[in-house]
Amino acid sequence: MSATRWWRRLFGGAELPPGVDAPLEPEERVLASAPVTGGGYLVPTSHGLWVPHTGEAHRRIGWHLVSKATWDGRALTVVEADEVGPDGEAVLIADRPPRRYPLPEPANVPEVVHARVTRSVLHSERARDGTLVVRRRVPGRDGVQLQVRRAAS
Repeated sequence: MSATRWWRRLFGGAELPPGVDAPLEPEERVLASAPVTGGGYLVPTSHGLWVPHTGEAHRRIGWHLVSKATWDGRALTVVEADEVGPDGEAVLIADRPPRRYPLPEPANVPEVVHARVTRSVLHSERARDGTLVVRRRVPGRDGVQLQVRRAAS
């Protein structure tokens, strides 16, 4: 048993599901997990949401890059943002198309995701031109990030 795994077992927190080989940061904690129809797992951690990627691989979306997550009782739909460049003191972000993850056994994953996304937002404001300005906590870093999402033209 690795030292990291031993530490997690000793001080609480869930473990990664079998077959999920996500390279967690040393201080990153698994908060929940749920199998996704078609393969893989959704695994919310203290740093972000691990999602099935290609084949057996999983990748993490930092909480500050989850623009929206909605639960319809059968699936969690996630809208991920990409950092597309600087915008003055802020980071310009653009949303990817929504991705739907059917969860036959969701456990508390939808609630954990909702809480973490909500907690990451310190303040948001929409300008008259439709631009959204958001101050968000970034997992694993001190301070906040100012994000700007331009309104669609």
